[in-house]
Amino acid sequence: MKHPEKLTGEKAGQIFNAINMGLILIDANEHILMWNDWMVKHSMIDSETALQKTISDVFSDKPSAAFLTSLRNTINYGLPAVLSNALHRSPLPLFDPSELSEDPGRMHQSITITPISASPDETHCLIQIVDSSASIKREKMLRSHSEILKKEATTDSLTGIYNRRFFDEHFKIAMGHSKRQKLPLSVFMVDIDFFKQYNDYYGHVAGDKTLIRVAQTLKSQLVRATDIVARYGGEEFILMLPNMPEDLAMQFAEKLRAAVWESAIPHLKSRISEHISVSIGVSTYLLGEDVAIPHLLEAADTALYKAKQNGRNGCCYMNAKSIADLVAPDKV
Repeated sequence: MKHPEKLTGEKAGQIFNAINMGLILIDANEHILMWNDWMVKHSMIDSETALQKTISDVFSDKPSAAFLTSLRNTINYGLPAVLSNALHRSPLPLFDPSELSEDPGRMHQSITITPISASPDETHCLIQIVDSSASIKREKMLRSHSEILKKEATTDSLTGIYNRRFFDEHFKIAMGHSKRQKLPLSVFMVDIDFFKQYNDYYGHVAGDKTLIRVAQTLKSQLVRATDIVARYGGEEFILMLPNMPEDLAMQFAEKLRAAVWESAIPHLKSRISEHISVSIGVSTYLLGEDVAIPHLLEAADTALYKAKQNGRNGCCYMNAKSIADLVAPDKV
């Protein structure tokens, strides 16, 4: 029976150099005992130079403090250590030679430090370095793709503001918060006057550009992170402003109307002016009122209809409680 052939130093070296990761062996004094070909390639330091130095001195840029601390804990206390890329991006100054001309930044690394008993009184350390750049790039691509999908799900593709789905979801949350905290909540429905005539005369490309301009004009009037403007459908927009009482809501509606009017977008087929104008319906949830979400929205929509009846290019208010009373079941 043949005995397995012993692993000679030469064969061991061949194996270490064939492995697709960095391998460094150091002694208790941090002197480098092994420096494989992967390390030569990514540090641009040949093995003969490396074997004459300590791990702290071999690089022109010092290893990170976290790396040196982990290494010394392994040497002194026999504690293995892992430096993940999530917390320690690039502990060692290692690079991808193929990317040096484009991106001189350090390679992303994951490092494992393992104690090896050289004698009863001395511990050596094996340092394993893996290039995690590819996984980081994949993670960034997946995250970017996820953000794009999230944006597409909540943003109107034409105007860049929120879409109706986003508004509906956040309006429920805001309404619940207002009821719990006993704070007012104002809603504004905005409609571009005679927009069908605008599209018929100027064309749909110009119409899309106008929708974008009006959306951005409305958005520019918001100053708080909790304020929301969304495209509600066609040429109609909706805004939600938490903690805005009735009197301030009408002032803000007039501010919105004036902002669009002052943008002076030509509209020669409008029946009321030569510029784009908007009509706005406003309603406010007031403290302690028993008003459901549909009532507040219906009140704003009814107010918008009245603003159009009154000649357009104006604002009208409707109390949400009056809508709630109309649809309430008859009392016995």
